[in-house]
Amino acid sequence: MQTLLTDRELLESLAEAVEENLRRHDGEVRDWLPHDYVPFSDGRSFAFLGGVDWEPQQVELGEIAAVSLTVSVLIADNLPSYHRELGKRLRSGPWWRWVGRWTAEENRHEILIRNYLMVTRAVDPVELERARMEHMTIGFRRPAMHLLDVLAQCAFEETASGVRHRNIAALQENPMVTSIAERIAIDDELQAEFFADLVAAALDLVPDQTMRAIADRIANFGVPELMLPDGRNSTEVLAAAGVYDPARTGELVFAPLLERWNIFSRTDFGDAGVAARAEIEHLRR
Repeated sequence: MQTLLTDRELLESLAEAVEENLRRHDGEVRDWLPHDYVPFSDGRSFAFLGGVDWEPQQVELGEIAAVSLTVSVLIADNLPSYHRELGKRLRSGPWWRWVGRWTAEENRHEILIRNYLMVTRAVDPVELERARMEHMTIGFRRPAMHLLDVLAQCAFEETASGVRHRNIAALQENPMVTSIAERIAIDDELQAEFFADLVAAALDLVPDQTMRAIADRIANFGVPELMLPDGRNSTEVLAAAGVYDPARTGELVFAPLLERWNIFSRTDFGDAGVAARAEIEHLRR
């Protein structure tokens, strides 16, 4: 029977893998400035400062791009909330440095997209802020997750974000939106690689325990959605436009990671790991 490790033991056991991946990430990531991607000369004050409040006729951005970027704001705002789960247990070392770096990167995404949407008046700023506050509150109430669940969840979510932003860029809405989406997709993919490598290290350390977390996160995976004024939801709109279709999550998100982790060819699973893998195979069918 395999030994089950506590979150504290896992944090200590995986610290070297975090350090190695942090060095690799720092070497591959390229610094960029969010304000470079925002056409501030197009902006003007809202009524509170003597200007004009948002009105639908001011919108020039297409609906698909606007909905896509709004969902991106919500995800970028909420993804680093997982650091609360880690922050309960550590205050220093490679884990803390990574969480700080990751949070800063995600905040940069949110700052960029939100500034772009506000300056160009592409969405209703009041509705965006309400949605952001609601989504963050729901995220805060999320049931506590163990470390391996957090790592698997983040690997899946960052991979999905990379897919979504590549498809937003492919819309060719306008040069600026394309540049924004491509820039964020690069970060998403590097972040996904970081978390995927930690899951791989965890699989080598505690295969059954990690396999259980992977199966649970696959079973409960979902992308945040918005209800649109006409009754449609953002999931339906983005799926129809080919930006992100939940029906293809298995193909585009889960399958590449499961292959990377050699899930279906591993021979180091005990009964619990085999059972968790069988659950994934059932979901695939």
